[in-house]
Amino acid sequence: MNRRFKTISLRILKWTGITIGSILLLLFLIPLLFPGTLAEQVKVFANKKLKGELNFTEANISFFNHFPSLTVTLDNFSLKGSAPFENDTLIAAEEVAFGINLKRLIFDNQVSIDEIYVDNSVVNVMVNEQGLANYNVYVSEEEEPTTDTVSNTSVRLDRIDISHCRLRYEDKSAKMLISAQDFNYLGKGNLDQSVFDLETDAEIGNFDFVYNGEPYLQRKNVSAELVTRINTNALTFSFQRNDLKINKLPINFKGDFNILKEGYYIDVEVSSIGSNLQDLFTALPPEYVTWLESSKVKGDIDLLLTFKGRYDATTNRNPSLAFSTKITDGYIEYTGAPLPTSDINLNFQAVLPSLNTDSLSVKLDSLTFKLGDEYMRAYVETTGVKSLDIKANVKGNLDLETLDKSLGLSVVDMRGKLNMNVEANGIYDSEKRLFPKTNGKILLRNAWLKTSYYPNPITDINFDLSALNGNGKFSDTKIAIKPARFTFEGNPFDLQAAFSNFDDVDYDVRAKGVIDIGAIYKVFAQKGIDVTGYIKSDVKLKGRQSYATTGQYSKLDNSGTLLIRDIKASMDAFPKPFMIKKGAFVFDREKMNFNEFAATYGQSDFALNGRLINAINYFFEKRGTLHGSFKLDSKYINVNEFMANKPAEPTAPTKSEVVETKDSPKPSEPPAKQGSGVIVVPTNLDVSLSTNIAKVKYDDLTPEKIRGTVGVSKGKVTFKGTQLDIVGATLNLDGMYDDASTTKAGFDLRFRARNFDVQRAFKEIEMFKELATSAGNAEGIISVDYKLNGVLDANMDPVYPSLEGGGVVSLKSVKIKGLKMFGGISKKTGSDGLNDPDLSRVDINTKIKDNVITVERTRMKVAVFRLRFEGKTSFDGQLALRMRLGLPPFGLIGIPIAITGTHSDPKIKVFSKSTDEVEATEYGGKPVITQPQGNATPTKTEELKKEKAEAKKEDDEKKKDEKKSDDKKSDKIRDEKIPLKTEPETKTK
Repeated sequence: MNRRFKTISLRILKWTGITIGSILLLLFLIPLLFPGTLAEQVKVFANKKLKGELNFTEANISFFNHFPSLTVTLDNFSLKGSAPFENDTLIAAEEVAFGINLKRLIFDNQVSIDEIYVDNSVVNVMVNEQGLANYNVYVSEEEEPTTDTVSNTSVRLDRIDISHCRLRYEDKSAKMLISAQDFNYLGKGNLDQSVFDLETDAEIGNFDFVYNGEPYLQRKNVSAELVTRINTNALTFSFQRNDLKINKLPINFKGDFNILKEGYYIDVEVSSIGSNLQDLFTALPPEYVTWLESSKVKGDIDLLLTFKGRYDATTNRNPSLAFSTKITDGYIEYTGAPLPTSDINLNFQAVLPSLNTDSLSVKLDSLTFKLGDEYMRAYVETTGVKSLDIKANVKGNLDLETLDKSLGLSVVDMRGKLNMNVEANGIYDSEKRLFPKTNGKILLRNAWLKTSYYPNPITDINFDLSALNGNGKFSDTKIAIKPARFTFEGNPFDLQAAFSNFDDVDYDVRAKGVIDIGAIYKVFAQKGIDVTGYIKSDVKLKGRQSYATTGQYSKLDNSGTLLIRDIKASMDAFPKPFMIKKGAFVFDREKMNFNEFAATYGQSDFALNGRLINAINYFFEKRGTLHGSFKLDSKYINVNEFMANKPAEPTAPTKSEVVETKDSPKPSEPPAKQGSGVIVVPTNLDVSLSTNIAKVKYDDLTPEKIRGTVGVSKGKVTFKGTQLDIVGATLNLDGMYDDASTTKAGFDLRFRARNFDVQRAFKEIEMFKELATSAGNAEGIISVDYKLNGVLDANMDPVYPSLEGGGVVSLKSVKIKGLKMFGGISKKTGSDGLNDPDLSRVDINTKIKDNVITVERTRMKVAVFRLRFEGKTSFDGQLALRMRLGLPPFGLIGIPIAITGTHSDPKIKVFSKSTDEVEATEYGGKPVITQPQGNATPTKTEELKKEKAEAKKEDDEKKKDEKKSDDKKSDKIRDEKIPLKTEPETKTK
């Protein structure tokens, strides 16, 4: 019996060993039998299904990488994105493996991919401002090109396994950023179907969500169980079952997402209904999680976020965003607090239709909580931003120290008594002069504030504000602050103010004390902003807004001094901050005098003295204009540092920014060169400036001793009697500069320069080099008197087709060497005297328009010859000149000469008067100059205005005739819709 059992056991072990050995042998042999087939079929499939560039260093076939699946493993895998991100990596991974169906491989000789494994990967999804994405790399069935290549590869995914992935999704069009670290994903689907369900289990170690630069989630653990229906032909995603958990907060996610040819359509709902308030805090930023460990939190919360609509950047369409939350019976008690914050109830709703802030609707239906016997109740409802419709009722009586300890606030320590009773109902609209009906009072007594960002507190804070409006108009508004006091770093500050009748503000303001701006800003620690300096104030301002505007200065009682030191100020229109080293502002009725005002901007320095008039009206009036006159002294000003925009990556221009010329790129193409921006002039200034500047740097020019008067008014700069030394000569300048946007500006100038070195000007002034191309072959002294207007691009360079003007260039004593045109004439006519001629006392009159320089008839004497020439040339070097060579003794007999070709390759035709037409290039950009200077050539804007006025007059008359005719027609004819041209076409003359 024992022997038989032993024999059977040996046979079982024998066959088991043979079986295991065979299986192991097959595991080694099968990859060797099919290596070429597998690798080749994977490549065919990838090339057929993917539009992005795919790369990998090595392909391995094994059962043991993801046992027991037979897998083709691609090492150091990378896949680049779709247009316009062809050069950016979409996916990079240490290893990407494709699981092969062994049964189909052996019996059907078909490579069927049923598993995908991705390990240690980086996924970088990008969407630009125009809504174009880099993930459109999959070729759907209807897009597949017909080919003779037969592929035995199919995909029927049973498993997608992603481990240790770093995912980044940045959508600049929606201002959204999602970052997921340690992303692990396990999913199942059937990718060979055009419509399939993808079942997903996912885990994210650290999840960040940022919208419009504001972080909403940071370093959160996220888990998810999802079922997503995907349509690969239509590129639609339907989120059917999506249960997520952010830390401990459960969230349900459902909806649809459709990728369209232009943009996308989204209908998504994110909710957490009937959740615990404590679970909410686990989903907040990490500092709140730490706070939660020392706090007792109770209550129920409902959250709902919807995002629905179509996004299309080309038609400026956006989805609508809505958010609501409700807290019931909330309770918060920090460890050691004398009282809890109880009976917390909140009902909040916000709707942003089409992501348009002007339509923002916010409703705080109720906010209530208790702090022992103290309480806070609030109701606020607003609609719009520019025209704000508001309903509010806020009442409260709180001990801030008790509230601080109850909530366990770590970044702020506060004390004091706060009483609030505010009611408001109506519309605030500054243009329509409307103000909500208001009756409110806010009283803060004996307060104390300290934050973790600064070691010392702000103490002795007292604030008493009252506001009253009975009829909903600006004229009935009254606001009083009496007083606002605080002490900081041993310096007391006191402010008392009263304002009434906002149609014509009656004001009474007294301010005295010292404010250390840098230290106060550190108390609140705003990232990205650096403010330093202090203000010492002893000011009394009393009067009425209209007293200054109507000249009733005797009724104003404005006096006192405002001293500032070491102030650093930033403005959106300028890339660098202004540094105000010192300054004293002295108020004297309607005037605000600047004494010893010294400032720097980058390398530039300014010493300013003068006065502003009507500064109070400028402060109160939204469209108020600041008037003044100043004297500016400076040792050095670097104009290049004032360019409006910082250098940026090239982006496609908007239609309004495209400067259309013959050779301009199409609006859809990115510009070849991204400029740093033009100098932007404020529109609410009316200031004259007398200048005395030692040296200026503009582009590569360094003019010196700049003297004259510069006026700034309504966004334009005018130059009058301005002189400056440049290239060894004195230049007189009159004219105007006007910016149309941050990337385009116009100018209209008259410049006169006497006796300057032509060769030095050619080398140092780029525009002179373009206007006088032949000057590179000249030496000597010339004078210029020229009027010119045109457009500057984003690099502050002239757009040559836009230039218009004319003037005279006087040759005092000039020798021309090596000019091919004169050399060619000399060779053709056999007259050696025309080669390298000496020219003196010659006035050359020219006109410029549409990229063409027209040379008027000019006579000169060259050696024994009498020369006369006229014609046209262009900025790109084309020639179309006619010349008469008068022979000695008196030039009575002349030889006609025609000159064509280019400056570098002139074509000389003797005894000919015919020339080719120089091709003109009309400027198609929007003109920006609104008036000429002196007798300058009329600008394109004037011509267009005149043409449009005439066309409008004709159109109005036509409409009148049509109306008379319509009155006589039948009802049927009257009901016909006759399209009218709303804007006449114009042509640049």
